[in-house]
Amino acid sequence: MLTSKTFLRKNKRGNVLKIVREHYLRDDLSCGSELCDECDAKEAILEKTPTSNSKQYTQSHYLLLDTNIILQQIDVLEEPTLCNIIVIQTILQEVKHRSSSVYKRLKDLIANPNRKFYVFVNEHHHETYIERNPGESMNDRNDRALRRVASWYEEHLVSRVRVILLTADARNKELATGEGLLSCSIEAYISQLTNGEPLLDKLSKIDAAVMTSVKDNIYPVHATPTEIHAGVKNKTLLQGSFQASRENFLEGQVNCEGYEKPILVQGRDGLNRAIDGDTVAVRLLPEDQWSAPLELVLEDEGNMEDDEGGEEGKELKKKKSVPVAERRPTGLIVGIIKQKWRQYCGILQANPMEGSSRHLFVPAERKIPKIRVETRQIATLSSQRIVVAIDSWPRHSRYPQGHFVRALGPIGDKDTENEVLLLEHDVPHSKFSDLVLSYLPQLPWSITDDEVSRRSDLRYLDVCSVDPPGCTDIDDALHCRPMDNGNLEVGVHIADVSHFIKPGTPLDEEAALRATTVYLVDKRIDMVPGLLSGNLCSLRGNEERLAFSVIWELTEEARIVNAKFCKSVIRSRAALTYEQAQLIIDDPSQETSIATSLRGLNRLAKILKKRRMDNGALVLASPEIRFHMDSETHEPLEVVAKKMRETNSMVEEFMLLANITVAEKIFHEFPDNAMLRRHPVPPPANFEPLIHAAKRQGFELNVSTGKDLATSLDEAVKPDNPYFNTMLRIIATRCMLQAVYFSSGMLPQSDFHHYGLAAPIYTHFTSPIRRYADIIVHRLLAACIGADATYPALLDKKASTALCYNLNYRNRQAQYAGRASVALHTHLFFRCVVDLQREGTVSIVWRRCVPQFRSGHCSDKSGPE
Repeated sequence: MLTSKTFLRKNKRGNVLKIVREHYLRDDLSCGSELCDECDAKEAILEKTPTSNSKQYTQSHYLLLDTNIILQQIDVLEEPTLCNIIVIQTILQEVKHRSSSVYKRLKDLIANPNRKFYVFVNEHHHETYIERNPGESMNDRNDRALRRVASWYEEHLVSRVRVILLTADARNKELATGEGLLSCSIEAYISQLTNGEPLLDKLSKIDAAVMTSVKDNIYPVHATPTEIHAGVKNKTLLQGSFQASRENFLEGQVNCEGYEKPILVQGRDGLNRAIDGDTVAVRLLPEDQWSAPLELVLEDEGNMEDDEGGEEGKELKKKKSVPVAERRPTGLIVGIIKQKWRQYCGILQANPMEGSSRHLFVPAERKIPKIRVETRQIATLSSQRIVVAIDSWPRHSRYPQGHFVRALGPIGDKDTENEVLLLEHDVPHSKFSDLVLSYLPQLPWSITDDEVSRRSDLRYLDVCSVDPPGCTDIDDALHCRPMDNGNLEVGVHIADVSHFIKPGTPLDEEAALRATTVYLVDKRIDMVPGLLSGNLCSLRGNEERLAFSVIWELTEEARIVNAKFCKSVIRSRAALTYEQAQLIIDDPSQETSIATSLRGLNRLAKILKKRRMDNGALVLASPEIRFHMDSETHEPLEVVAKKMRETNSMVEEFMLLANITVAEKIFHEFPDNAMLRRHPVPPPANFEPLIHAAKRQGFELNVSTGKDLATSLDEAVKPDNPYFNTMLRIIATRCMLQAVYFSSGMLPQSDFHHYGLAAPIYTHFTSPIRRYADIIVHRLLAACIGADATYPALLDKKASTALCYNLNYRNRQAQYAGRASVALHTHLFFRCVVDLQREGTVSIVWRRCVPQFRSGHCSDKSGPE
């Protein structure tokens, strides 16, 4: 059967076009029930006689869901208690349009055969397709389509199995009941389940925002989308991303594109129910009302029933006038443009009123406000780390409303705390799916003669790798040997991961999603399956491996004569640690080819480093420490500062040289599509904490250029305090902007500069086992030298932009997760220490708080590389 619509449309040239839209209807689409003898049994998913756990609906039944039930109650739907569920095509498409994250979770449920979710294609079924009536809203039409499907199933199955329509719309429920259908809200349905009480805690409290309250409103009303659009257009409002303060729950800032400095927001009226990460509309206050951040650590100590101003009145209102020089642009958030709510980990703060089901949830992330939740499981959950989702934030409530999602485990348990930090930093850490693993090579695997014939055979070279102890994902190896003309041949050989990961495969898509390997103190979350990361791609000692090589001819002064690139086969002579390599270099009795190679590499690396420093490269610092773990309990036994050797710098210099050389090559061949990495120059305001700290210690820092900053830091030395210069460099690191990936067609070449490395162009090529950006660079370089072909997504600017966004986000979150892991294990170490005295250095002084400098301090800035 065919339905069609015909209409006329005028195009930009003024021509009138006749448009015909055809909609095909079929009579052979399955209902999906095992009970049905008429439909195709191969498509049957819904059980023949589903078990009813309902005290109200005792007959076997299927559930039919409306859009809002899915969007608002996906946490409940993911519980295995609810099975045999019909999702119609109309609703599925609406969910896809309104929330990509919920749509993905719904698709996962549909794909799970144990959950019995069936998608009924109602829009192409000749008995369930309906036309939209004149003057009917699309929402009303979709509700009518839902009721039509419910009615059809009742007729089709002759009521042997009933269909219950779950809807959040009272009008839709009323109409369904009037048509003789079974219908109720999801809360009413769950409340009648014999085992439904735990599910009630997971119900979204989205309707709480519209409930009538006798309480006074304590927050200003949000501007409407129309008012916000008009305000942004006429520039009375600014749009930006809200960043809450970790130190003061009544402060934050809005970073607006096109406005040089962040806009300070303070107090409840200023923050106006914004959650960290939200895109907001902010109104800038007149300059005479500008303020400055409070040098105050202020935590929310409110209780369950407290909906008053509290600490705001005590602290913010007693502020003294701020000197003009210290004032910052200040504003008020007037509306939320886009929410960035997620699920949050934390603990419950039990209501002191015995028997109450309403409690406060305290998030692990201090930027997030406390959340009101209802639960009947407080006795069990009070000792657990749990996950909670926000549902709404009414004007009359000091806190947002939310619901319990799931428990993670006991508070203080290391596995639980690791799970918390992975979830909080949005690190994908589930096991690789069977589909992904099916794209791995079969074992036993070996390099074929045919593969060797397509590559440069470099197995004769004395190549070795130098890595931290315990490293199993060895990305890189090096060699150095004299040439007949007096110059030196130096090679950097990188694992050829792109040989195993082909574009567009599920394995490739999973690596692109994860984007980076995440290193925690006691575990590693791999970007690619272990068969690749720890075996076939890892350049292990005395094993043949596929590599991508960059080979230079260098003068004795480390000047590049030429560089060549090739896919290769290598056989590493040794997999050394930094310490082992240093001992070989320093031992004059060692005269092997590996020792000669290492000494040559080390001498050249010193020249390369000095040249970089002379060009203005920065030597910054971060508080890096290492834990010695108990082999049985995996508890930290000792914490020590990481020791840096010449060999660390040696490897770093040649990785930098390889990255720069490859960047130049891929940009020359693909000027609009090269995957590069830039480190923007920090705005002058970023350096204010560094300049202030140095000035108070008697040093004037020049931050005009990277070279000036490097020179100033070198000169800021206190003979009686050797750690002072390190502290300054740590503060300087926190002044930096994040280095980011970008596609060369996105920016003018003048913006390619890498500030921290003082390099005009840079990329990442040397770690493809643990960084997806490097895999893309390998594919580009392979296309440059004719070793492989391009593919559409590789040269698609839109796809590259989206990829860079995910790479930058995942890289940033991985850094934060690593630091959080160090902080966790530092806490676990000191928890077991009875009596330990150590010297500390004060880095910041706040009112009410004196945070000492400590290893593992988690800041919002990272090193430039």
